[in-house]
Amino acid sequence: METRSVIYQHHQIGYQVAGNGNPVMLVHGFGEDSSVWAAQISSLQENFRIYIPDLPGTGISAAALEAEKEWSMEKFALVLREIALKEHLNTFTLLGHSLGGYITLAFAELYPDLLNGFGLIHSSAFADNEEKIAARKKGIEFIRTQGASKFIDQLVPNLYGEVFKSSHPEDIRKHIEDVSGFSAESLISYYQAMINRPDRTQVLSNSRKPVLFIIGAEDKIVNLSDSLAQCHLPAESHVSLLKTSAHMGMREEPEKTTSAIQDFLLRLNEN
Repeated sequence: METRSVIYQHHQIGYQVAGNGNPVMLVHGFGEDSSVWAAQISSLQENFRIYIPDLPGTGISAAALEAEKEWSMEKFALVLREIALKEHLNTFTLLGHSLGGYITLAFAELYPDLLNGFGLIHSSAFADNEEKIAARKKGIEFIRTQGASKFIDQLVPNLYGEVFKSSHPEDIRKHIEDVSGFSAESLISYYQAMINRPDRTQVLSNSRKPVLFIIGAEDKIVNLSDSLAQCHLPAESHVSLLKTSAHMGMREEPEKTTSAIQDFLLRLNEN
């Protein structure tokens, strides 16, 4: 694994590169960093060239959050485009988890010709409804009054299913430790960007590129009904339902998640 960086708005954005083959970019979600893809990278790098960024405000890109006063999914998409330009990626596959999926949709809307396909992993094209917006605003207030560390302590366990939490407490602790460096400013910036993002179901409806959906049956963050409601929109959909996962299939059912991604990528590259 090699660490590289690109400059966006005078700040360094760090990303990891591994493997050889057709290019794939994996984008992490909220309350995570690039390490969330560890189980997938070890398998995918055998056949694909993998690019794994740390989003601004996260991991090795933590300082880059100051580059913009107000982040948006479109600005995050610009960061990914800078990586693609530096790496001379004419076309590639973009896969995003949760918040990373929101960014993937923004990228697919702005730069469709750069993608040969894309995927939403525990993510949604629907805008936040009033209930979701209220919950995010409540989270922002909690971060401001209680701090980032206490917020992460509460957030992370809720990303996992009950069975996984009870049987893998060490994995939950490690996840919390991995993202203990989040600042309150970065978490609030992410929340505000999620609240402000538009509905992008038309991106799915208009896409002529294949789209992968990985869905957790026990997901409390992106519920099953919303996940299933978007799967029929693209001209070509590939759907994988993880029956014992909540929001973190990459860790709850890593083999099935990796297999779904790998099958999708191999089909893309057969065309």
